[in-house]
Amino acid sequence: MDLTYTEEEEEFRARLREWLGKALPGLPPKPSPADWPGRRAYDLGWQRTLYDAGYAGLHWPVDAGGRGATPTQHLIYLEETERAGAPYVGASFVGLLHAGPTIASEGTAQQRARWLPPVLRGDEVWCQGFSEPDAGSDLASLRTRAWRDGDDYVVSGSKIWTSHAEVADWCELLVRTTPVSATTPKHKGITWLAMPMDAPGITVRPLRTLAGSTEFAEVFLDEVRVPVANRVGAENDGWRVTMVTLSYERGTAFVGEVVACRRVLGELAREARRNGRWDDPVLRRRLGRLSAEFAALWRLTQWNVSESQRTGGVPGIGGSVFKLRYSHARQELYETAGEVLGAAGLDLDHEWVLDRLSSLSYTIAAGTSQIQQNIVAERILGLPKGR
Repeated sequence: MDLTYTEEEEEFRARLREWLGKALPGLPPKPSPADWPGRRAYDLGWQRTLYDAGYAGLHWPVDAGGRGATPTQHLIYLEETERAGAPYVGASFVGLLHAGPTIASEGTAQQRARWLPPVLRGDEVWCQGFSEPDAGSDLASLRTRAWRDGDDYVVSGSKIWTSHAEVADWCELLVRTTPVSATTPKHKGITWLAMPMDAPGITVRPLRTLAGSTEFAEVFLDEVRVPVANRVGAENDGWRVTMVTLSYERGTAFVGEVVACRRVLGELAREARRNGRWDDPVLRRRLGRLSAEFAALWRLTQWNVSESQRTGGVPGIGGSVFKLRYSHARQELYETAGEVLGAAGLDLDHEWVLDRLSSLSYTIAAGTSQIQQNIVAERILGLPKGR
């Protein structure tokens, strides 16, 4: 596989770099991390700027409203926006990287027309309603129930760790439409719904993380009515649709963060030289090994994205390999940041310290490392299932 950039791709990079140089100075100041309405407005404003310039949805197919860019152009976009210090997707994360690609792959023409353009334009925010208090890693054990009542599903239950729920317009929601029984195993009987967050019966309670932020929430559902027309995929086929969602989450959603980690690694080396910790050979070896690790992850990213394009646009199980290694590499990166900072590693106002706290969740989010190890063992290596 040729991973070098063509002349056409380098021209795309040059145009993008020039545009970023003009667009970024005009952005308003970033809001406080605690100001979620302000953060929503800021993130959606940037998404609209990208849309107007033709850079929104580069990784989406044209028939889904995307720009139809090549996988390599998408990676160049991630490299250049990170290099320039452009805003992260933020509140648009679930819509752009989870729900949107899932609807593009599995939704009807009417569903694609209704939900995809507002995501690309920066008009609407999505949240993810998958995990439950008693069904985290074992997602198929979810118990939030939905039953048919005419043209609606009536939904009752609760979700936890619901990303961006307090500012979301829509929720990608997993519900159980058929109870578990001798003839219906837990992976069956699950349905994927698009739930409007302003529907009666929804209560959102923000959860404060170790770093003090509230990007997650508990969501309680008390006989919430969701139109049957909002079902993506067939009734009881939600587990298969969910695997599409998770393949995007594990395969491509963290790609931009690899670029950010490589930037942080360079900043750590410069800070170590400045404060004298560069003299520690153990620290230098650790930084060197992390540099090799993230370079390898970037190459794996290039392979995964190219492979997904070859196989129809949905990332494959190679995303589990990436997610497993990236989660641990990110944790080690910010542990190393603590070594470089020394006593300043306790300063909660320092960006690296906050990133170190948030990195602890990465071996849990999007499927625990144990889940990823099982997927790699069974689906890639062909090992037998555990008993």
